[in-house]
Amino acid sequence: MKAIILRGFGGVENLEYSNIPLPDISDNEVLVKVKAFSINPVDIKTRLGRGQATRLKEFNPIILGWDVSGIVTNAGRSVTSFKTGDEVFGMVNFPGHGKAYAEYVAAPEMHLALKPSIVSHEDAASASLAALTAWQILKEKVRIKPGDKVLIHAAAGGVGHYAVQMAKHLGAFVIGTSSDENKKFVLDLGASEHIDYKKQIFENEVKDVDFVLDSIGSDYIDRSLKVLKPGGIIISIPSGTSESVKEKASSKGMTGDTFRVQSDGKNMKEIADLLEKGIIRSYVSKVFAFDEIRAAHMQIESGRTKGKIVVSIR
Repeated sequence: MKAIILRGFGGVENLEYSNIPLPDISDNEVLVKVKAFSINPVDIKTRLGRGQATRLKEFNPIILGWDVSGIVTNAGRSVTSFKTGDEVFGMVNFPGHGKAYAEYVAAPEMHLALKPSIVSHEDAASASLAALTAWQILKEKVRIKPGDKVLIHAAAGGVGHYAVQMAKHLGAFVIGTSSDENKKFVLDLGASEHIDYKKQIFENEVKDVDFVLDSIGSDYIDRSLKVLKPGGIIISIPSGTSESVKEKASSKGMTGDTFRVQSDGKNMKEIADLLEKGIIRSYVSKVFAFDEIRAAHMQIESGRTKGKIVVSIR
């Protein structure tokens, strides 16, 4: 099968195409013929030697990627949820070696869900790591309830655009930050208010927020603490920039934490249901071909991606 191999950590020139054997599957895994996979910021960080690089550096070859959507072509002896021919999607083996940049992926049964028939493979692949991150934070970690005031930074981005929709579904009053050019997009997702981060100082515009979802880090942590109400919560996603969020929040009588998403089939089934019912939708800003992986990485690396970037294998 064709796969994209990472020949050492570094620039996009280290992403190379190779022919390798089909992966073997264990008793609790299925073999998925990949129709689409999505790319996340962690892919770029890992390629550069950060992100999940420490976990993957001992593997040879290294195949990046975790988000897949495709068709089951074989199932292990212990698999009960899926059969050959089923269309499935999910985030595979995160944190770990997902190996999504390939024509076939060996995926644990408990990391997948059936893909809703009304959703394309491109949209399903998008709704994995980013959607799981938003859902696990909002529904399970923070437990957003009706009436909560929620501030979502980078609301037009991968995690952000799912978080806005999910927070609205959970009954929150949602405020989203983005550039002015994405204002209509963020409001159409369900945000009640929009803040243009280029022209407005958000800490001067909002107050008494119950929860802040920070996907930017750096000084956004200190600035966000100014808008939280006493006892409020901030979750900062970026690795390497948010280790002090716990201490900073605690000193002000608030709760701060970091977060790392985990592969979870139960959560994937919940996301499948949200997609099926039209409660959330994926916004895919561009679909790249399999042989355009370097361009796809460069798009994410630009930091200016609206929604998600997907690679299609047809």
